Amino acid sequence: MFRKAENLILKLSPPLVAVAVLVSSLAVFMWVPTDKALGISQRIFYYHVPAASTCFAAFIGAGLASAIFLKTRNEQWDHAAHAAAGVGMVYATIVLITGSIWARTAWGTWWTWDARLTTFLILWLIYAVYLLLRAFSQGNEMGPRYAAVLAIAGAVNIPLVMMATRLWRTIHPKVINNPQGGIQDPRMIATLVLSMVALFTLFLWLWALRMRMLRLGDRVELLLADHYQSSQTFSRSNG
Repeated sequence: MFRKAENLILKLSPPLVAVAVLVSSLAVFMWVPTDKALGISQRIFYYHVPAASTCFAAFIGAGLASAIFLKTRNEQWDHAAHAAAGVGMVYATIVLITGSIWARTAWGTWWTWDARLTTFLILWLIYAVYLLLRAFSQGNEMGPRYAAVLAIAGAVNIPLVMMATRLWRTIHPKVINNPQGGIQDPRMIATLVLSMVALFTLFLWLWALRMRMLRLGDRVELLLADHYQSSQTFSRSNG
């Protein structure tokens, strides 16, 4: 199942990504109007918001795949979770960077311990630990299981991040349907949708590439193990 999905994505994604990224970029910088309240800095939201939505989808996918892996012990689900978490972290980092750039222009500071920002940082740290655990537990059969638990915990934290602006008093702006500014114009909404499609299609491509790398890595490890075993057998027989 994963092999077919991987091959299909790797076949279709490159041209789709090229067109989607080009069209969305032209829309962001040449077509969409400038927001009256936030000014030109608002254009960063066409990357910030889609990156956040994509990383949420990636982390939820990683959590679901991890749960299935814990139940079935099928390493393909573990690879799917590992790949989704790795690519999702790229998008989550983009969210932090673009958010900090906007905060510097709007609030005069690179960072503030706002509820939305703090909960998202916790989410980023959970998956950073996930990737560190995967890196340092290679060869340990318990490593993927512990990592799966972390992925599930991170996915469970996502609703808290999304509801932070409603649960606590926060200065994080409401981007869509904000009477004081934000994305209201139909051209803004269309551009935001285009950017979401572009970044999500790019995510699928990177996820499929990462899946192939993980599968090939397993094959290399098996070949090295077979070679080592064969060399040991040869050494004993000629000793």
